[in-house]
Amino acid sequence: MAHVLLTHSYHLPYDAKQLRKMQPYTPIGTLYAATALRENNISVAVFDSMLEDPSATFSAILESHQPKIVAVYEDDFNFLSKMCLTRMREVAWEIAKAAHAIGAIVIVHGSDSTDNPTLFLEKGFDYVLCGEAEKTLVQLCTSILHAEAIPEIEGMVRFDETGHLVQSAQRLSKNPAWSELSLPSRDLIDLEPYRAAWMKTHGYFSTNMVSSRGCPYRCNWCAKPISGNKFHLRPAGTVAEEMKRLKFDVGVQHIWFSDDVFALNQHWMKQFAEEVTKRDAAVPFKIQSRADLMSEQTVQSLKAAGCAEVWMGVESGSQAVLNAMDKGLSLSSVIVARRRLKEAGIRACFFLQFGYPGETWVELQETIAFVRQMRPNDIGISFSYPLPGTVFYERVKTQLGQKRNWTDSDDLCIMFRAAYNTDFYRAVRDALHAEVDFWQDSKAQSRTKAQIDALWRKVNELEPMSRDEEALPLDSLSTFTSSEIVSVEQLVQLRGV
Repeated sequence: MAHVLLTHSYHLPYDAKQLRKMQPYTPIGTLYAATALRENNISVAVFDSMLEDPSATFSAILESHQPKIVAVYEDDFNFLSKMCLTRMREVAWEIAKAAHAIGAIVIVHGSDSTDNPTLFLEKGFDYVLCGEAEKTLVQLCTSILHAEAIPEIEGMVRFDETGHLVQSAQRLSKNPAWSELSLPSRDLIDLEPYRAAWMKTHGYFSTNMVSSRGCPYRCNWCAKPISGNKFHLRPAGTVAEEMKRLKFDVGVQHIWFSDDVFALNQHWMKQFAEEVTKRDAAVPFKIQSRADLMSEQTVQSLKAAGCAEVWMGVESGSQAVLNAMDKGLSLSSVIVARRRLKEAGIRACFFLQFGYPGETWVELQETIAFVRQMRPNDIGISFSYPLPGTVFYERVKTQLGQKRNWTDSDDLCIMFRAAYNTDFYRAVRDALHAEVDFWQDSKAQSRTKAQIDALWRKVNELEPMSRDEEALPLDSLSTFTSSEIVSVEQLVQLRGV
């Protein structure tokens, strides 16, 4: 039995797109929260809903542990949790209802609850913890378990006895000591179903870890409800030691570093490569980073440490669109990064975004042409998704209707007045994906060149009839306040250049 039962609301079978991909990763943020509780002598269990049906299994877990506290602690390192998907929101509410039925106090932490605390309180949660919440979770659980008066806790939102909303003066809590936490408590979940799923689908076992938390860049469409613009970096030796344990003790054959931005500091990268080599800890891994971080030294360090794949947020092949996004990225840096990674034998993959305000058919064609020029090894395409707290959201909030969240990660619908409707963007996505897939191995692909040409003909047919003439033009976006710019001094310090 455990005093605190931690869980999360992401369930893979409720997300058809991710189920098809079958690349399940552990809820690393939830496991870090478990570590924080353990280090403060609070007994904790974890119910991992990634592969277990929460509606069928959670009640049995509650009956087994009879916890005094249930915390739905979302994985802050999973982009799927950050997307605030309504199907997963419903799972969280079901968990709260079941926990209350046994008399447990129910806490929630995550991007969606941070953006919508009142909604989650109305759905049965007793407390919402906003921001970097490991430390505040410990504070709150300690007070509840000791039957003490609940103190003023940073980032906490609740209803008082009269039903009025009470919110701390500090809206988001900070945990500068996060990088000093011990390793995430993987022993509290069963890794074997993950191993089985990966082996069956891909023939190898991949798991996730992180070297950092947060991102200091100010792309104006990117919501950062947990860490804001803070950036925390774990010691290189600690990260290398965790890789070693995963490789030799767990039998992991591949790692996904789910950092928001990996390789920010090139001096750290050099030290990391040295620490990995010293321990014989290298396994193939993939990262998310930026093209302008791919210096020659950093690429060499990535190669030495075992990096096999770099996903870069390219977003658009139009410099005008990148500028409107406050991306702080030049297309020339993408060209250089692509060349350097290719020469090092590292796969270079692009994240792209369709539908940003002001993007027209001209800018979309620039993106298509840029992808064809660069020939990335893979692409991931999303549609612009307005999340609260962003400049992008402020630009389009008057255009939003009832639907403000995607149901699952395959929803990919336009919820504001973009230049085109959803069907058109989906057609462009399908055609560009098919073409990139064809480049990689034309003999193995099910689609022929003729079929790809047919997909592009569909795009051209849809284009004139799919336009929204009332969409915002690019030159109107300057009337909105841009997101705060990172100073040169800040980036120099963070990047170690």
